[in-house]
Amino acid sequence: MNNLVSIGRAAKILGVSEITLRRWDSEGKLPSIRTGGGHRRYDVSKLKPETIHKYNFEDNRKTIAYARVSSHDQKPDLERQKQVLELFCSKNGWSFEIIADLGSGMNYHKKGLMKLLNAILDDSVGRLVLTHKDRLLRFGAELVFSICEAKDVEVVIINKGEDTTFEEDLATDVLEIITVFSARLYGSRSKKNKRLLDSVAKAVEEASNDTGS
Repeated sequence: MNNLVSIGRAAKILGVSEITLRRWDSEGKLPSIRTGGGHRRYDVSKLKPETIHKYNFEDNRKTIAYARVSSHDQKPDLERQKQVLELFCSKNGWSFEIIADLGSGMNYHKKGLMKLLNAILDDSVGRLVLTHKDRLLRFGAELVFSICEAKDVEVVIINKGEDTTFEEDLATDVLEIITVFSARLYGSRSKKNKRLLDSVAKAVEEASNDTGS
């Protein structure tokens, strides 16, 4: 009995939603063990992502792999993400589409992200693949994941560990916000505001350089 875990824990191990596990249970793909109270339990030894992710969607919804970087300087990393996503999806035998964005993780209006969200809401997506959770959004990814769960979209995160570019991306995002505020304040406010914003931007840039060295 010690090898049994809850549906929430099983979902985390496999990188899918609880709704997906319930569907697989009803379809007989990954049956659960029921407790006396009717709760689902799963045998850890059977929770193998390489086997589970080979299940095909009977409704023919597509797999979308999403990649993002914050700035033009990170374009090589964007290509690396796309290569990782392509290799992972191909290895699992999935037909897929890659959507890529170049923009801040705090920007909810990126062209690729909007295309992805519209496809999810239109029920044309069955699986979303990411290299890291933060590649979707810096803040607010959980909201998108909740939409995916409501729409029965399987979310696969290849690397569940920390994104090694977190500090660099966050610094870039903060600099972008400062730039926007600067554009709004310069010329309409005092030189004191300009000096303050310049000082903050310089501090963020220096901190970014320190983390990258």
